[in-house]
Amino acid sequence: MNQPIFLEPVFKDRIWGGTKLKELFGYEIPSDQTGECWAVSAHPNGQSVVKEGPYKGTSLGDLWAGHPELFNSNSKVFPLLTKILDASDDLSVQVHPDDAYAGVNENGELGKTECWYIVDAEPGAEIIYGHGADSKEQLADWIHQGKWDQLLSKVEVKPGDFFYVPSGTLHALGKGIVVLETQQSSDTTYRVYDYDRKDSEGNTRELHLEKAIEVTTVPQAYVKTNYKVANQPGAVVTTFVENEFFTVQKWEVGGTADFKSSDKYLIISIIAGEGELSAEGHKYPLHKGDHLILPVGYGPYQLSGKFEAIASHE
Repeated sequence: MNQPIFLEPVFKDRIWGGTKLKELFGYEIPSDQTGECWAVSAHPNGQSVVKEGPYKGTSLGDLWAGHPELFNSNSKVFPLLTKILDASDDLSVQVHPDDAYAGVNENGELGKTECWYIVDAEPGAEIIYGHGADSKEQLADWIHQGKWDQLLSKVEVKPGDFFYVPSGTLHALGKGIVVLETQQSSDTTYRVYDYDRKDSEGNTRELHLEKAIEVTTVPQAYVKTNYKVANQPGAVVTTFVENEFFTVQKWEVGGTADFKSSDKYLIISIIAGEGELSAEGHKYPLHKGDHLILPVGYGPYQLSGKFEAIASHE
């Protein structure tokens, strides 16, 4: 039987980053401005590496290319990317293209539809989620005139909230928020507004206004969320989103829960608590901050302990 594949994350310094990834998850972070943990990634800009077992030291991209039997996927590249973001300061207001636009304009890169599970948030913390422009002309006008209060829609958030962010949505995390992000495996971002910040060398960051205006959905379209909650002995499984890009669930384990093998490979990120995964006499401890992939057909298996996880698959 295949083993669970535990992964070593990659960390990225960001102008808006901080130290929450160390404080909340115990990670060894490279600096006090660590903004991103690329936890499950085969993207060329930052690849996770297998921690242990027969594939130890192998990058996820090489594992995907060399062992397709573990994944049973039709995707040419590993299609998903799981991150944890520490927004110690406001992120830039940005938007991402869809697959069609990115394929033509970004050297064949995937588009970027994403979603956020709010792991931690300071009281009163807000995200920017959508806009109020009625037409492309009004969108461009308000952007060029800097009418951000008129343009941008803000939402107060708290731990446990979930937001689906399709490509074409103007968005930004606000200061004091930590999220687990599930997204398409893309690193294409069009920056619209960055609060006129300057880096350590006194330079402002590049904006991408023409492309951003071109790809932003106008008028704003919000996708209605329709969570599905399934109670079973020892666990509650909440399905947040299920579409052509990804399925994302929250698993709340309290006791011992039985899970069947799946015809999909599963990405699992432990976001709170600790427990154990058991299958065919093998036991694997699970701790907050662990990220693993269960290969296709893995199981049946048991999860025990008291923990919360975000699970996803394509």
